[in-house]
Amino acid sequence: MRGRTDCRLANAVTAEVETTSMTRVTVWNENVHEQEHEAVADLYPDGIHGAIASALAERGFDTETARLQEPEHGLTEDVLAETDVLTWWGHAAHDQVDDEVVSRVKERVLEGMGLIVLHSGHYSKIFRELMGTTCSLKWREAAETERLWVVEPGHPIADGVEEYIELPETEMYGERFDIPAPDTLVFNSWFEGGEVFRSGCCYRRGAGRIFYFRPGHETYPIYHNEAIQQVLANACEWAAAGNGPEPSFGNADPIEAIDESDDRSVH
Repeated sequence: MRGRTDCRLANAVTAEVETTSMTRVTVWNENVHEQEHEAVADLYPDGIHGAIASALAERGFDTETARLQEPEHGLTEDVLAETDVLTWWGHAAHDQVDDEVVSRVKERVLEGMGLIVLHSGHYSKIFRELMGTTCSLKWREAAETERLWVVEPGHPIADGVEEYIELPETEMYGERFDIPAPDTLVFNSWFEGGEVFRSGCCYRRGAGRIFYFRPGHETYPIYHNEAIQQVLANACEWAAAGNGPEPSFGNADPIEAIDESDDRSVH
C-alpha cells in the first residue's frame, strides 16, 4: 500500500493535529535513468524521488512518491486531491507521460496545488503547457562549477540560504531560456564555461504557484546537497495552497440591491 512518510509525529496524541497541518508533497520522478545507468543508481539507490522525498520528510513534510511506471503514473485523482505540492523530475521519457494525466495535473495547479519543476523537467509536457512556450535552452555536460546567486534575498524560497550556492560539478544550462518572464526571479546561475541562466523562476497560474529550479542532473549528487535540499523545502512551503477564500465564477447575484429590470441580455 502506498502511504505518506510522516517524520514529525512523535506519538498518537499529536498525530491527528500534525497530520492536518503538515504540507503534503508528492514527489514525482520518471525513474528511468536509475534503472538504466549504474552511475545514477549508485548515486540514488532509492531513486531521485526517494532522495528528494527523504530530504523533505526530514524537514517536516508529509511525503509520498509517484513514478512514471505506476498506473496513471501514480498521479490518480485521489493522489492529486491529497497533494498540496507536486515536485516533478523528468528527462528521458517526457513523451511517455499520458496527456490525460497532464490535463489532470494542470487542473489541480489551476485550482491551487503547488508545482515544483526540477532541472530537465523544463521540457516536460506539464511545464510547457503551463508556460505556453517551447521552454528550450542551451546545455552542456562537462562537470563544471555552477554558482547559483540569490538575486531576491527577501523571497521565502531563499530563506536560510547563503548569498550563493556553489556546486562543484553540474550540467550547464544557458540562455536563451524560452520561458515567459518570471513573476519573480530568485536565483541566477553562472557557469565555469561563462554562461548564465535564470535558475529559480516563480509563476502563478490560476490559484497555483509554480517554481522552476534548475539544478538536478542525474549523474551528479545535487539532491544530496543540504543547500539544495533547503531550497526545495522552502519552495514547497511557498507553493503550498493558502487558506484564502475560494473564488467563484459565472453569473452572480448582486451583493447590494440594484434594479434588475433590464431585459436586454442575450445570454
